[in-house]
Amino acid sequence: MPPPLLALRGVSKSFAGVQALRHVSLAIAPGEIHCLAGENGSGKSTLIKIMSGVNQPDAGKIEIDGRIMAGLTPREAIAHGVQVIYQDFSLFGNLTVAENLALGSELRDRRRIINWRRMREHARTAASRLGVALDLEAGVDTLPTSGRQLVAIARALMADPRLLIMDEPTTALTGREVERLFTVVRDIQARGIAVLFVSHKMREMLDISERLTVIRNGEVVTAGPIADYDEAVITRAMTGSDIAEEPYRWDRGTTGGTPVLAVAHLTVEGELEDVSLDIMPGEIVGVAGLLGSGRTELALALFGMRPTYRGSISLHGRATRLANPQQAIARGIAYVPEDRLTEGLFMPASIDRNLLASSFAALSRYGLIRRRRAADAAAGMLREMAIATPTGARPVMQLSGGNQQRVVIGRWLLRHPSLLILNGPTVGVDVGSKASIHRKIRDLAGERGLAVLMISDDIPELVATCNRIAVMHRGRLVDMLAAADTSEAALADRLGALT
Repeated sequence: MPPPLLALRGVSKSFAGVQALRHVSLAIAPGEIHCLAGENGSGKSTLIKIMSGVNQPDAGKIEIDGRIMAGLTPREAIAHGVQVIYQDFSLFGNLTVAENLALGSELRDRRRIINWRRMREHARTAASRLGVALDLEAGVDTLPTSGRQLVAIARALMADPRLLIMDEPTTALTGREVERLFTVVRDIQARGIAVLFVSHKMREMLDISERLTVIRNGEVVTAGPIADYDEAVITRAMTGSDIAEEPYRWDRGTTGGTPVLAVAHLTVEGELEDVSLDIMPGEIVGVAGLLGSGRTELALALFGMRPTYRGSISLHGRATRLANPQQAIARGIAYVPEDRLTEGLFMPASIDRNLLASSFAALSRYGLIRRRRAADAAAGMLREMAIATPTGARPVMQLSGGNQQRVVIGRWLLRHPSLLILNGPTVGVDVGSKASIHRKIRDLAGERGLAVLMISDDIPELVATCNRIAVMHRGRLVDMLAAADTSEAALADRLGALT
C-alpha cells in the first residue's frame, strides 16, 4: 500500500505554555477529499500552519510521501506540492484578476520587467485549469466573495499542487455558491489532487468529504470514513455534548396587537419593489432568497441606508421616515451586518469599547463619559452574552468568531432596541456558538418581546429559529411561509425554483 501523501505522527504544539495541539495524528491519501473539523479554537489553524511549514511542532513527525520532513519550511512545503487557501484569500485587492494570478510566477522567475502579454497568458492558463470564466481585467476588490475565492483557487493551481488545503472556504458563500465550489473541488480531485477541507459546517462535511478527522481542544477525538458519521455524531465529537434545537414557537396571545414594524409597498429603485411586511413583538421573521434577491437591501432600507425609498415604514403604529442610520437607531432599530470583521467590529479596539460603541452618548454627561457607569454596562453585557474572555480589555480580534458575533449583538442590546435586524447572524460561527446565539435570540424575542428580522442562507437556521419565513426574489417578496408548516427540504425546493 503506498504511503500517505502527507501524514502527521503524534504532533504536539504549545504557545506560551498553552497547549494548542496534543499528540495529533492525521494522514491524507493522494487524491482524496479529507475534512478536518472542529470548533473555533480547537487547533485547526495551528494544524494547517504545521502542515504548511509556517509553525514547527514541539514533538512528533511530519511525513511527505513516507519521508520524514525535519524542520519543514513554507518554501519546502510548496515545493512538495502543499498549497493553502486561507479564509482571507491573501489577494491584492488593488490589482486585477490577471495580475493576482500571474504575480506568483513573475516573482518566482525573478522577472524585473513586466511583460503584460505574458502575464495575461499566464492568467488565462490559470483560469482554464480551473474550468471557470473569470474576467481577467476586473479589479479583485470589485468581485463578490465567491469570485475572489475562485481567483485564490486558480492561483493555487498554478503551482501544480498535490495537496490543496482550504481553510473555512464556505464561510461567506451563499448556498448556490457553495454548490459551485463543490463542483470545482470535485474537478480538482478528478485530476489526482488531494483536498483538505477545513470546516465546522456538518452538512458540508457530509456532502463533500470521503474521510473525516475531528479535533477538540487540540486532540483528535474521532477519525474515519465519512459514511460512518451523521450530523449528531459529528456535533457530539466537536462539542462534547448533544445539541438539539426545537423550532421557535411564537405565542400571539402574549403580545399586543400593534406591529413593531409595518412596511407597505417599500420600493428602492433597482433594488426593492413593492415589499410589504409586518413583524409583531416577540416574532422572529426570517428572510430567505438567492444572491441578488434584495435581502440585504431590505435590511439597509430599514436601517436608514436607502433614504430615497418610496412607500411607508411604521414603527409601533406610527409612520416614520428613515433617512439615515442615526434616525433608525434613535427609533429603536438595531442592525447586525453580515461581515462583522469589516462592518461590525473595530478589530484592534478592546471588547469593552466595541460593546459600548453605540452607547457612549447615553453614558455621557456634559460631553464626558461616566466611566463607572460605562464599565458596569460593559461588564453586565459580557455576562449576559456569555462572552468567553477573562477581561473586556482584550482586543476583540483575539476572540473566536462566535464570541465576536456575541459582541456585535451585545452592543445593540445595550441600546434596548425594539427591532433587531440580523444579517447572517451565525456566518463563520461554529456549531456550539451557533446554538448559543440561537438560544439568545429566542430568549430576547420570547421574554422581552423583541421583534427580530433574520436574513440567512442557512435553511436549517431559518426553519428552526423563525416562526415565519419571507421568500424574496429579484427585489420582491414572493412568499410568506409558516416555519411550523415548512420543512428544510420544502424551503430548499422553493428557493431552487427561483431561477
